[in-house]
Amino acid sequence: MGTAIGGILSFLISFAVMASIYAILTMGLNVHWGHTGMINFGVAGFFCVGAYVTALVTSPLPTGVLANYVHQAFGFNAPFLVGVFAAGLVCAILGLLIGMLTLRLGEGYLAISTIGIAETIRMFFNNERWLANGPQGLVGLPQPLHNLVPPAYYNYVYLVIVLIFLAVIYIALEKGIRSPWGRVLRAIREDEIMSGADGKNVFYFKLQSLMLGAFIMGVGGALYAHFSAAIQPSAFEPLFGTFIIWVMVTLGGTGNNKGSIAGAFIVWALWSWSTFVILKVVPPVFQTRAPYIRYVLIGLLLILILLKKPKGVISEERQVSKF
Repeated sequence: MGTAIGGILSFLISFAVMASIYAILTMGLNVHWGHTGMINFGVAGFFCVGAYVTALVTSPLPTGVLANYVHQAFGFNAPFLVGVFAAGLVCAILGLLIGMLTLRLGEGYLAISTIGIAETIRMFFNNERWLANGPQGLVGLPQPLHNLVPPAYYNYVYLVIVLIFLAVIYIALEKGIRSPWGRVLRAIREDEIMSGADGKNVFYFKLQSLMLGAFIMGVGGALYAHFSAAIQPSAFEPLFGTFIIWVMVTLGGTGNNKGSIAGAFIVWALWSWSTFVILKVVPPVFQTRAPYIRYVLIGLLLILILLKKPKGVISEERQVSKF
């Protein structure tokens, strides 16, 4: 009985860690889409870059026999916080480059280009073995405070670390969105032409938004890498790294950071737990397809949200400033 309870508790802690990481990624997308109205279908690209940057910065160079199997161009053995900040910074720079090239083209071009860039990034890490071991990826990534607690209890510690990052990002975004800067982003989202007519430099505000959201996504990618302790390019496919995050934002409520967090936990619960439920319900002949049925469930959930509650579980606040 005790073993079963311990297993359930361990599963719940792992679920909470991943849901919190996705909440961070979702808040990053919410900066782009919910607050500024920019369509970014390349979340997986920033997710991937953040994970690989922190892995390359914080891991030591492989030596001995391991060097024959794990090829790595960088290995600074830097502290955890340095790796997380580096991941966010590189993603912000990537957002700057993407924005300089695409923001003047219009929403449709931004959406198309971000899809292509995200897939290009994933295929780059998949094919360039010299940098990060190609499709085999990197393993044995360092985990903060791992030596201070027994392995069986480490996920509890990491959950606290992730929740601290989640709280800091949430508070910072709330301050920013309720400031004059945040109100300009909302004005751009509602009417870009009128915002420009009012004297606002629409391009630079959108560029700032793109960089900020990319930074947050990079931090989320870094936290994911250190939690899983192993990353591969296949983990950042569009479904896992972009589509599911869009569903989280849509369900939770676009333009609302609380909604982003709620949407992340709800959708990740459906994603994580649906397989167990399906295995209990469907006939044995279909049980091998249980993991794929949840794709259908996520799609149906998105359709249901758009039809019944288009503003999300927690709709956007119409008044974000007290002044």
